[in-house]
Amino acid sequence: MRVWTLRHGMWWLQHCARCAAAALIAGNAAAQIITAYPQRNVQIIVPYTPATGADIAARTLSAKLAERWKTGVVIDNRAGATGIIGTDFVAKAAPDGHVLLMTGTSFATTPALSARLPFDPLGSFAPVVQVAASELTMVVHPQLPVKSLREFIHLAKQRPGQLLYATPGNGGPQHLVTELIKLETGIDIVHVPYKGAAGAIIDLVGGHVQTTVAALQTIAPQVRAGKLRMLAVMGEKRSDGFPDIATMKEQGLPNLVVETWYGVFAPAGTPPAVITQINADINALLQQGEIRETLARQGLNTVGGSAERFGDMVKRDLARWARVVAAAKIKAD
Repeated sequence: MRVWTLRHGMWWLQHCARCAAAALIAGNAAAQIITAYPQRNVQIIVPYTPATGADIAARTLSAKLAERWKTGVVIDNRAGATGIIGTDFVAKAAPDGHVLLMTGTSFATTPALSARLPFDPLGSFAPVVQVAASELTMVVHPQLPVKSLREFIHLAKQRPGQLLYATPGNGGPQHLVTELIKLETGIDIVHVPYKGAAGAIIDLVGGHVQTTVAALQTIAPQVRAGKLRMLAVMGEKRSDGFPDIATMKEQGLPNLVVETWYGVFAPAGTPPAVITQINADINALLQQGEIRETLARQGLNTVGGSAERFGDMVKRDLARWARVVAAAKIKAD
């Protein structure tokens, strides 16, 4: 009995030693995931054409990330199908953090409009960080006899189906945002889709349509020139460039806080340590004055924050736009 106990004790000590060695190896491997990333060039897929908000955000960060990571950071524009082509490429990429997605608001609006997608917007991706946001604003032709959002709502209710709103295209963010305004206020205004923002703004300035929702930086020159009148901004706070214009929230419409956003995703299954590192590195860059100023010149406000915060925001957006599309019976072209 005493011999068995001795042997048993020796076996147990050897077993514990093996467990400790395995734990040490696993710990070292986990540490290597953090310290070794990236192991090669990082590819940032932008599923839109160059010079769009997501492309500007990606290119603003890429050089600084390359310096920080001591490797190449390549921007790859894979536009098409409202961002689906490039987004699907990332969904199917190896989940190791070397292929990332820099996308925008259409990531949340497209699923509401497309019955079938080659990826799951929640299950196929790991949120990393929100990089920036752009303020939206509602403007009208200056000859329309309204000077506030409340006056516009009152006029629209007096003239149901008579006022026209322009957008850059059917099913785009501006279309969905205006339909959300209709749902929240009960007004009936008629959609006039254009092939791009330029045509919509030209016809609004010309008085052929009465209103539009647009990115503030896009519409600001016409407002400052007196060619258009701004009724509200749709962010959480007033715009620094137009401090006299109240937010939708201030005007009694708290559900109309809407911004276009830009953020980074990785393929689902990317190690949490890699997600944490990329998030921390991008957050650090977003605190740099040079980065903030470069984005601000393009009308983009830096955001940052945790991956969890970004993921929660995307979930809320997916649910909101699905509700709007269903209620307004919007069909993609």
